[in-house]
Amino acid sequence: MKTEKKTLVLGASPNESRYSNMAVRRLREAGHPVVAVGLREGTIADVSIQQGLPALEGIHTVTLYVGPDHQPAYYDYLMALRPQRIVFNPGTENTELLRLARENGIETEIGCTLVMLTARTY
Repeated sequence: MKTEKKTLVLGASPNESRYSNMAVRRLREAGHPVVAVGLREGTIADVSIQQGLPALEGIHTVTLYVGPDHQPAYYDYLMALRPQRIVFNPGTENTELLRLARENGIETEIGCTLVMLTARTY
């Protein structure tokens, strides 16, 4: 049985060549509900990109496409969302956020959302 995992793609971009954009599209193709949050307005597939720190509920997974230098602005927001896991895509690894997530009982995974979807390990 397939489990839908409501996913927040943090760092979503309307630029089709960006990995965050590809992740939104692939997650939707796999049947997962997706919330996209990014710096610029736009739409990816059937998902509107929200800006800022929108109030969200029921987030299972946060998949990061925000570099470590820009992540501290999201620490409190991410902890308040209480996701079950955070996926650190290549280039987003951050020991401080990894520690904070684990201290808050959030599973962490260093990997690539696109590879996980292809391998059916998402």
